[in-house]
Amino acid sequence: MQTIEMYHITYEKPKVTLLQHSGLGVAEIAARTCYDSFENSENACIKEAMNTLDTQAINAIDDSDLLSNLAWVHHHHSIIEHATLSYLIQGTSRGVLQEHARHRLQAISVRSTRYTMSSVINAFVASLQDDDGFGFFFETLLSLNLFVITDREYLSIEIRSIYDKLTFQYQKDVDFLNNAVAKSSLPYIESYKQDASALFTALQNGKKKRNVGDGFKHIVTDNWKVDMVVTFNIRSLKNYFDLRDSGAAWFQIQWLAEAMKEVTPLKYLKLIDKKYKTMA
Repeated sequence: MQTIEMYHITYEKPKVTLLQHSGLGVAEIAARTCYDSFENSENACIKEAMNTLDTQAINAIDDSDLLSNLAWVHHHHSIIEHATLSYLIQGTSRGVLQEHARHRLQAISVRSTRYTMSSVINAFVASLQDDDGFGFFFETLLSLNLFVITDREYLSIEIRSIYDKLTFQYQKDVDFLNNAVAKSSLPYIESYKQDASALFTALQNGKKKRNVGDGFKHIVTDNWKVDMVVTFNIRSLKNYFDLRDSGAAWFQIQWLAEAMKEVTPLKYLKLIDKKYKTMA
């Protein structure tokens, strides 16, 4: 993934992949249904849709004069809600997730801290067997690539905070190990005393504690890296790009909007972004 420096801190940019897009045909059929104007379409598959329905051809059309007219002349955007796109987003931050979730009309599925924190907890439990507990924890978390900020000096502060919070909880909670480690893996703690690396490997290879994140979500910061799948209808995507692909937006979500726009097919951008309106 690409890295970039902002405010003297190096960040990792997200990677975006377009998973699917529904096509423009359904949106044009919706519009033609409203006006009963199928015969006026420049697309033969739309013109004949009420007699011979070729869904494959309909969803493969690249242009629609009617949709363009509705979008740019009449600003009638509800019709393009029938077209959708889904993106896989890898390596954005929880800070961006909070911003992203403010866009109401989207489907969003996010990598869960509740189910995916075992490696961090295992690293802490293993660090208890090392004379330099923080040193082991720090190097292990660096290897897991968990943060969008990549500066080692900055991450020493970030990871120290996580370590200190877990240490506080460990000292206060007599059931910490039972809450952190699956019952079948608890014997490894006795088996690998003073061998943090071997204990970490054993815990990683053993059964994971179900819902381990429930008790440890408090350690997570906005710098924590997340993956997600998002699906927008085109009208909502227009709103997203208008607000987030803008100099007024927070730079991390600008990066995400830019990456999403880069993988969005031109036929959709022509309906929602003036820069692409007249492109062939």
